[in-house]
Amino acid sequence: MRTRLCDVLGIEVPVIGAPFGPFDQVDVAAAVCGAGGLGSLGTAVRPLPDLRRQWARMRELTDRPFAINHTMRPLNEEAFEATLEERPAAVSFHLAVPDDLVRRAHDAGILWIQQVMDVRQAEQAVRAGVDVIVAQGGEAGGQGGEVSTMVLVPQVVDMAGDIPVVAAGGIADGRGLAAALALGAQGVAIGTRLLASVEMGIAEEWKDRIVAADARDTIKLAHSDRFMPPFSRPGLYGFPRALRTPFLEEAEEHPERVDPAEAGPRLLEAVLSGRGHEFLPFTGQSAALVHDVLPAAEIVRRIVADAETILRRTAGTCAPGAPSSH
Repeated sequence: MRTRLCDVLGIEVPVIGAPFGPFDQVDVAAAVCGAGGLGSLGTAVRPLPDLRRQWARMRELTDRPFAINHTMRPLNEEAFEATLEERPAAVSFHLAVPDDLVRRAHDAGILWIQQVMDVRQAEQAVRAGVDVIVAQGGEAGGQGGEVSTMVLVPQVVDMAGDIPVVAAGGIADGRGLAAALALGAQGVAIGTRLLASVEMGIAEEWKDRIVAADARDTIKLAHSDRFMPPFSRPGLYGFPRALRTPFLEEAEEHPERVDPAEAGPRLLEAVLSGRGHEFLPFTGQSAALVHDVLPAAEIVRRIVADAETILRRTAGTCAPGAPSSH
């Protein structure tokens, strides 16, 4: 399975592994690269020496293209400049479309992958000259908008022209990849499914909760600004989605009880010490489609193989003269 996305990014299969912010993700990103996709490394709230160590380890594990992600919550200018010096195949970005940063990446010979949450952001991305647009539906975990993937992707495809569009949000198996291609996308970005992978460096309790979860076990966090880092610039942000925890349910029901000066540092300390799942386990609704913890490379290969099977079967079913199933 090869699409224009593969040609643009220099990968073999149209699958991007989502970045996971501050969580340890080098092994899972390298495994995605090894399976022919594009692995991604997040930078959020990690000090630069940690990031440099992660990048060095990534290059030890793979010589294939990968992306380094940045975000406006907040933008670490020092880390961004170091990323340009590192020369990954691509920078991925979300929570605003920063034209100036796109130009700087392009000047350094680095591709730009822009995540968008609605049509307005997609229009900004096209004007900025990005190389890939990720249309992320509101089903996704982490920070996201409200428009569903099924509606957002074809809207973005219609305006993107020659820019490859990647579908994200609610995709966890080959059916999702096949559906994304049918909507006009050139590939998919996978997040929640890879959280429940062997290599992902999060607590096993978090993975177990994903396997056991129903779609409605995740919630949008309308009051997350009271405990999450601030934004560097104005933009279109949406609300994060996560599995329920006592902390989150209290924050949503009684936001006035959450002291930002206390909650923010406490959350950051928990995340950096491997206890982030106790407070803020980002997870998308596709958790309902995750039934086991598997090696990341196997997840990617299964998604691609199953999508190929579905598309072949669908092509046969829909061919002129094919017998009716009714």
